[in-house]
Amino acid sequence: MFIQIALGTALILLTILIAGLAFWALEVLLNRTRPWLLQEPHRPKLALVLSITVVWVLGTVTAGVWVWAFAFRALGIFATMEGSVYFALVAFTTLGFGDILLPVDWRLLGGMAAANGLLSMGLMTAMLIEVLRHVRLGQMEMRRKGAET
Repeated sequence: MFIQIALGTALILLTILIAGLAFWALEVLLNRTRPWLLQEPHRPKLALVLSITVVWVLGTVTAGVWVWAFAFRALGIFATMEGSVYFALVAFTTLGFGDILLPVDWRLLGGMAAANGLLSMGLMTAMLIEVLRHVRLGQMEMRRKGAET
């Protein structure tokens, strides 16, 4: 039991680190493109930022799923990588189909993967909202400054 908790905690921390690095990289990208993003026209650029951020979020979530899948495979829990990825994805997204189960000796990891998925979805939602809010507020400020002159 303690090995599962320690391993699950390490995997959760790793996926949070990946999410943090992804958010940092996206912030760097946004800061580099900020002058362009704040110029008119605003709406198409906001749509572009939304699209890029959604792909970024999906990539980050996918990386988390792969971390769990590699762990399941390395532990020999699943015979194939496909089974490992499938279970990790189902657990991470909390679908919980139940068609593939972990062995009793490893079942705590399934719950930890699900908890990690919930946490990741919350973090990624916050990232999406923050990116859009940041860009839109900057655009509105530029529009207001343009109206004042």
